[in-house]
Amino acid sequence: MTAKERLASRRRYAALRRESFDGGDLVSVRLPQLWFTRCSFRGADLRHATLDGCHFKLCDLRGADLRAASLRGVSFAGCDLTGADLRAADLTGAQLGQVLTGTPPHGLTDATGIKLDSAVLRGLQLDQVIGWPRTG
Repeated sequence: MTAKERLASRRRYAALRRESFDGGDLVSVRLPQLWFTRCSFRGADLRHATLDGCHFKLCDLRGADLRAASLRGVSFAGCDLTGADLRAADLTGAQLGQVLTGTPPHGLTDATGIKLDSAVLRGLQLDQVIGWPRTG
């Protein structure tokens, strides 16, 4: 079973911990509001994925390709999104924030170098995000 099939077959609200999907082909995967903790998606191909309502806590998404992904209501808490490609992604109602680790800056979401061209940012909530691009 491929990583894509394993993820798509999970039940709604299933919790995954410390799993690696690095460099995986997850194009157009449709996830049922999964909860990820300390999972890695480094360089994963998530183009056109539907991740609506998923929760990512302390996850590594460095260099992930999320072009045209649906990220409506997604939560990134203490995640590393450095260099992620979110062009044309729908981040409506998404939350990017922190996890209280007691040792700042650990636990902050890092958005350094992300690409947001044509992304939908309606209702996006940011809480102490490192490297958020200046817009406007």
